[in-house]
Amino acid sequence: MTLDDNSRLVYSTVSGRICPSCGRPTKKCSCKGRKQKPQGVTESDGIIRIGREKKGRKGKTVTTISGFNEAKDDLKQIAKNLKAKCGTGGSIKNRIVVIQGDHRQIIQSELQRQGFKVKLAGG
Repeated sequence: MTLDDNSRLVYSTVSGRICPSCGRPTKKCSCKGRKQKPQGVTESDGIIRIGREKKGRKGKTVTTISGFNEAKDDLKQIAKNLKAKCGTGGSIKNRIVVIQGDHRQIIQSELQRQGFKVKLAGG
């Protein structure tokens, strides 16, 4: 088998993923092309996205709210207020607020009232 100039090694069973810049295993990569995010910082465009999900929840509908840049304590308070406004339970997982039931319109109006830029996501 011959390799042309456009091919490169992407994965090795011996060392795992390979860095595209330096060609070394990603765990041992020291090139400048590797960007590392500071711990706990998330990327967001500043738009809160509200969606509805049923998949993987035994047919139960939940409203998911993502895109927050707020601190953990502020996010807990926002979730608490939204749960009280909807009159239902919920939780926070991976900076995504999950509210039981389909409450997209209520949550959208409440978050807009609080000054957030909100979009309805999904179907």
